[in-house]
Amino acid sequence: MKNYLITGGAGFLGSNLALRLLREGNQVMAVDNLMTGLKENLGILREEENFEFINQDIVKPLKIDKKYDFVINLACPASPQKYYIDPIHTLMTSAVGTQNVLEFALKNQARFFHTSTSEIYGDPLEHPQREGYFGNVDPYCKRSCYDEGKRYAEALIYEYCHQKGLNTGLIRIFNTYGPMMDPLDGRVVTNFILQALRGENLTVQGDGRQTRSFCYVDDQVEGMLRMIHSNEEGPINIGNPEEYQVIDLARLIIELTGSKSKIVHTEAALSDPKKRRPDITLAKKKLSWQPKVPVREGLQKTIDWFRKSGN
Repeated sequence: MKNYLITGGAGFLGSNLALRLLREGNQVMAVDNLMTGLKENLGILREEENFEFINQDIVKPLKIDKKYDFVINLACPASPQKYYIDPIHTLMTSAVGTQNVLEFALKNQARFFHTSTSEIYGDPLEHPQREGYFGNVDPYCKRSCYDEGKRYAEALIYEYCHQKGLNTGLIRIFNTYGPMMDPLDGRVVTNFILQALRGENLTVQGDGRQTRSFCYVDDQVEGMLRMIHSNEEGPINIGNPEEYQVIDLARLIIELTGSKSKIVHTEAALSDPKKRRPDITLAKKKLSWQPKVPVREGLQKTIDWFRKSGN
């Protein structure tokens, strides 16, 4: 049995990761300010043994006496609709918050694990994106609160690893979906599923030819765990290289739900990347990981969960 502290533990990825760890017989402490985390997810986690929860913002230092083997930092709003609510706080979460969690890991002599994002590549000029690609990010726009915050967090983690000797692991996540998502998070998969189940028009931003790569949450959690329990520093991309145009994703969700919804186009999103697909060569080599769940299968599981949960 190992002890894990997960910041952002009530969120989509945090709760799925916590559930897997708990069901494998470990102890988990979730820390979350519930700004974007869900009380419903906590309800599911509280049904398991060895689960604890603290309602706290990581912008404040963690004052927890218990010792942990692994400190996992997932705390940060991850969808534009959420991080635009308070962009300064989003920046502080990635900056001050990440440093607070790094200091806690250092005090515990724990392995520190951090989820970064494909957004650090910005609107990429390289396709697919390798970890060595420096990105094409606008540092001075509305979206910068998330993209630049995450880039700063990576630089901070590098220094804690190389200057202070902290054992760190860093992955870059591409679009992830599955059960326990916030149905109102404003992201493309949740939007399309809700709209289709309600018989509403599916709203595609721009012409819909922008591409994304969608990784089912079980695959994502497996990749995370392999990195957490390795000695790899990273960064390593964890995502599904199966690439979809957004308009094709909309058509597939209409098909899988059996909906009579139509597709309508809206104004393109601000600073929306045109292409996004991970090169997972490093994940295959270093972690022996690659996704197993095809997008069609994963979407069907997600749709079934939405129906069952009454969303």
